[in-house]
Amino acid sequence: MTEHREDVVRHDRRVRGRLLAILAALAVASAACSPGTGSGPASPAGGTVAEGPQQGTAPALAPSGTTLDGGNVDAAELAGTPVVLWFWAPWCTVCRAEAPEVAEVAAEYAGRVEVLGVAGRGELEAMQAFVDETGTGGLRHLVDEDGSLWQRFGVITQPAFVFVTGDGTTESFMGSLGGEQLRAMVEELDRE
Repeated sequence: MTEHREDVVRHDRRVRGRLLAILAALAVASAACSPGTGSGPASPAGGTVAEGPQQGTAPALAPSGTTLDGGNVDAAELAGTPVVLWFWAPWCTVCRAEAPEVAEVAAEYAGRVEVLGVAGRGELEAMQAFVDETGTGGLRHLVDEDGSLWQRFGVITQPAFVFVTGDGTTESFMGSLGGEQLRAMVEELDRE
């Protein structure tokens, strides 16, 4: 029994190590859709925040709320399920460019990993137009008009991704992920 537990711990460390290595590599190539001078996105305090991967102990996943189509997401229905939160804004050109690939990856992993859009920083009509124009209607999109989910997960720029394991551990990535990069991250999440 002890050997099995040690094997599980070693496996978890390897998976997390690979995930962090992938995130670190992606940080070099990533660019956020945020105004600035190239030194990173502006923080609320006026400084800059480094783009790329960030590991943290964000509060347990509880993205309950209303979806763009008027439905609801209840945290209880997501318990034990790996989740990708994709934070986007309707006016973000990088979000718009990556949207079809996000939708493709979400469809590929449907039933195993839940991909939720988190729409913020815009009007409801603009959010709906973004979904209609980008082909992301197959995803559920939480409406975060007051920014509470963005704040809860430390998201200050868009696009951004928060990867949540079934046990609630989070990894965040501030910036854009191409389809293959996102697929690799979701595949790691699906294996856990």
